[in-house]
Amino acid sequence: MSFKKTKELANGSIIPRLGLGVWQVKDGAEAVDSVKWALQAGYRLIDTAAAYKNEVSVGEGIRASGIPREDIFVTTKLWNADQGYESTLKAFDESVTKLGLDYVDLYLIHWPVEGKYKDSWRAMEEIYQSGRAKAIGVSNFHEHHLEELLKEAKVVPMVDQIEIHPTLTQEPLRKFLSENNIAVEAWSPLGQGKILENPTLVEIGKKYNKTAAQVIIRWHLQSDIIVIPKSVHEERIKQNFDVFDFELSGADMEQINNLNTNERLGPDPDNFDF
Repeated sequence: MSFKKTKELANGSIIPRLGLGVWQVKDGAEAVDSVKWALQAGYRLIDTAAAYKNEVSVGEGIRASGIPREDIFVTTKLWNADQGYESTLKAFDESVTKLGLDYVDLYLIHWPVEGKYKDSWRAMEEIYQSGRAKAIGVSNFHEHHLEELLKEAKVVPMVDQIEIHPTLTQEPLRKFLSENNIAVEAWSPLGQGKILENPTLVEIGKKYNKTAAQVIIRWHLQSDIIVIPKSVHEERIKQNFDVFDFELSGADMEQINNLNTNERLGPDPDNFDF
């Protein structure tokens, strides 16, 4: 079974398809350990954000892992309160300082703040041109946000990180992203744990001797979605990475696609107030 563990972004950057997300991971030992364990288990993508308030510990975990910096793909994100041209440049400097890095591999606009995200993007383009972010992208952008952005953007976002799991498959948006050569990345890929008891997923798991979580992660990978499950438990972190030794059949993939109910667990990008 040949499956590439990495994906090439539109600008030639190589991103691992499976990484560790650290949303709601506490700053301090919890974040340091999670990142260190993940890297030592074989993960090479770590996804954080200014809003998670754990960038300092993520940086410490990276250094504690013993894995060379150039082998690790680090993503962080611009928070809503920092959007705008000058404030984006400043926020980026703060993030890399907290991480203790010279550059990040991917910098994302966290949410499409109305009236501000275009100015933020101009600053992101400048950061990208400087080489301090090897790739830039967005998060939580619907099709219409991207269409608006692309009217003025000099650089097309390389990634859109959106909520995706088997009960929110976002197929129309994924199709649009694919047509525009924008990679799809999933947050809350396991449905915040709410679908791990789903009988369909549990049954499919039994067939392959895998957990429902492993089945969902594999579904993401086979759907060409970059995926960043979160865990703070060493065994679970290892288990979530143990998904490269089996392949879901076409029928199983279809069964999982059919679980879609368009149910969001997070805010709708057209209607958020933070």
